[in-house]
Amino acid sequence: MSRLLLFNKPYNVLCQFTDSEGRTTLKDFITEPGVYPAGRLDRDSEGLLLLTDDGNWQQRISNPVHKLPKTYLVQVEGLISEEALNALSSGVMLNDGPTLPAKATAIAPPNVWERNPPVRARKTVPDSWLSISIVEGRNRQVRRMTAAVGFPTLRLIRMAIGEWTLDGLLPGQFRTETLPTLPARSMRYSQKPRRRR
Repeated sequence: MSRLLLFNKPYNVLCQFTDSEGRTTLKDFITEPGVYPAGRLDRDSEGLLLLTDDGNWQQRISNPVHKLPKTYLVQVEGLISEEALNALSSGVMLNDGPTLPAKATAIAPPNVWERNPPVRARKTVPDSWLSISIVEGRNRQVRRMTAAVGFPTLRLIRMAIGEWTLDGLLPGQFRTETLPTLPARSMRYSQKPRRRR
């Protein structure tokens, strides 16, 4: 059996175990030996990060060819419009090409933990919350998507990757699950997503 750690990564924590600049990293929270991140989460983003001791599972989770949906709660600047939601749901053009359609809906402010430090509020500018699910994994993709439709991201929390969710984990907490061992030959990791023409 393989180990899977579900970790609620706090804001301002690097998704690595070492840092030459002395910044906060995974080693400040993860006590389990021999596990490594399956995918990444930006330093200024929060929420679910999966770590495993199994290279096959690491590839299965992080390789975009498998299209595991990733769901985020996103606080944006401004009152989100139906036009912007429709654009996100249809796919938006970024500087590295169009995104695949996302699932994007406006939601009420969620009951989540306070961020440390808190999001800087501007009294003259309202904000709103969205739930966004994507199957790609481009660099800072959700932030770039909301900016492209005119609503910059203020706070980003990843709530789920595939079937795995935060499920009550507070920032800095993790829990461990076991996974069945995958046969390496069935994974076909050499397969790459086809480029759009």
